[in-house]
Amino acid sequence: MKTRSVTPMKLAKAGYIIMSAVFCAVGLLFILLPELSTVIIGRALGTAMLIFGGIKLAGYFSKDLFRLAFQYDLEFGILLIALGLIVLIRSTDVMNFIFIALGISIFADGLFKVRIALEAKAFGITEWLLILILAILTGFAGLLLVFRPAESAKILTRLLGISLLAEGILNLCVTLSTVKIVRHQQPDVPEANYYEL
Repeated sequence: MKTRSVTPMKLAKAGYIIMSAVFCAVGLLFILLPELSTVIIGRALGTAMLIFGGIKLAGYFSKDLFRLAFQYDLEFGILLIALGLIVLIRSTDVMNFIFIALGISIFADGLFKVRIALEAKAFGITEWLLILILAILTGFAGLLLVFRPAESAKILTRLLGISLLAEGILNLCVTLSTVKIVRHQQPDVPEANYYEL
């Protein structure tokens, strides 16, 4: 029986790891330098959302072994691409929109990762509790970003940085612990050979 190519899975996993590291780095940058201009913040976030949206779509169509990490990525990929385009086109006057939209997106991703953690437990993946804790913390950070407990630009930028850092760490943990690549993976539906009698 012909085996499935693992190249799409390898590319999606590598893309997830790289973008998770980028989210962590951007998050740390916003925490350490909260006085960055809104144009720089908007362009950085818009570009990151576009790229990560494309990687999420690639992950969804890669058909990894457990189908845990990428199962909701069709919807999230499209959402991130749309948000990225809006932010890039209107980066000078959409900071309120960025905080709310990104906060809702991070909160929703945290909720879906809670479900992934519970499914990972059923699969016997030992890191499920770490994923669950990170998902809850990330969801909480996303909610804080939506409700903005302070109006200071520096505090909001730091809060954005914390949310992005939490999202990056969560995605990195989920990717490393649930995306398994098996070299000789069989297709989902076995191919049958039909013979005419």
